[in-house]
Amino acid sequence: MTNVLILGSAPEVLAARDWPRAPFDRIVAINNAWSVRDDWDALIHPHDFAPDRLPQAASGRIVTEADFVPAQNAYGGFVYAGATMAFTAGYWALSEYNPRSIAFFGCNMIYAPAGQTHFYGAGSPDPLRADITLQSLEAKSARLRVLAARQGCAVVNLGSGPTRLLLPRAQAAALPLAPAAYDAAKASAALRREAALGYLVPSGRYWEQLARFDPAELAALDALWLAAGALGSGAPSA
Repeated sequence: MTNVLILGSAPEVLAARDWPRAPFDRIVAINNAWSVRDDWDALIHPHDFAPDRLPQAASGRIVTEADFVPAQNAYGGFVYAGATMAFTAGYWALSEYNPRSIAFFGCNMIYAPAGQTHFYGAGSPDPLRADITLQSLEAKSARLRVLAARQGCAVVNLGSGPTRLLLPRAQAAALPLAPAAYDAAKASAALRREAALGYLVPSGRYWEQLARFDPAELAALDALWLAAGALGSGAPSA
């Protein structure tokens, strides 16, 4: 089965330049991370990514909203998943590759208050913006991990240091063979609540329908996912 590496833009991501390609079957670069190494398979970016930041000659696939919006919708949509590219890349990879593991590197979502915030210099901390879908980055990462586990995929963090991702830590040379446990009953309760709320926006343009979404309901939903995805929870269901 496929092991996927997802590269973000934290300064530590430059360490991945020296990693052997094995054990990764696919490498997905988010935004500017395509420049970290030249053997990436997919570059995923949002609609407002500056064209002059794209590679002049792409050797891999360029993934845009035409590709990732349908994939995201298959897992409930942006309001539930969290509208920032690390999570979007995770769900797209889960849909596209049906992998055994997804390993994030350079996606800790912790930013220096000044100076070099990204490997290429100073950048905007997108996950920290005021957005109704990003009230709890921890909960959104837990949701991704749990939904992947239900599909037989382990989601891990290869990064070191502080992180907002509620994911097991791992090493590139020792990727997990199976997903970490989660609370199946609480995950089912969270999915039922999502279905009852009905916050899917098929176009992906959730910001055009903000009046539909209750921040308190989403906070309660986040609490369910945090409980479902707490590390050390009960065994996954089949």
